[in-house]
Amino acid sequence: MVSSSVSNKRYTYIHESESNSTREAIDIHHVIINGGRATGYARRRGIGFFLVLLASSIYFFLGKENPVRTLSWGCLLSGFLVMLQSRKFVNKEYVIIMPTFGIQLETQYLSGKTVSRFIPVGKILKPVLVECVTPITCYWSLSLFLRGEEQLTLVFKELRPPLKMLVPIWKALCAAIGTDHQSETIAEEEHDVSS
Repeated sequence: MVSSSVSNKRYTYIHESESNSTREAIDIHHVIINGGRATGYARRRGIGFFLVLLASSIYFFLGKENPVRTLSWGCLLSGFLVMLQSRKFVNKEYVIIMPTFGIQLETQYLSGKTVSRFIPVGKILKPVLVECVTPITCYWSLSLFLRGEEQLTLVFKELRPPLKMLVPIWKALCAAIGTDHQSETIAEEEHDVSS
């Protein structure tokens, strides 16, 4: 059952909650790339396929000793590169929160491939919202502190949803792990006022 959804021009966030009388609720948080970007990726893949066909047909019809050989090999290689790159395009990422078991992070690619990672609830120390600053842009990221690992684990590896989509997921993660997100934000606000 869909409980809420938020959308902007790049992403759509959907929150589903499946509750059972014998178990705690399972939360599923989807972040989906809106249609324009996904169809753009599909067009690029089609262009790559066309370049491969064009290059192979030029190569075989004109012969091996023709000066167009270099052009056909260039088209062939660029087509293959475009097709290989299009396999990496993400369609959606989602977080499945199972309060007593853990969290499953899934990435679904445009090619249909799905990559999953399960993190047991006992391994998670704390979910955090981190502001990432690069020379070009600034964005928010949702990460997890894990026991036995030095680096933060990104919840969304490929996508960069806005803060208004990350906050409900962060709150659900805090509730599932048992950390109180309200006292943390109040403590941060009091620290900022006193500084």
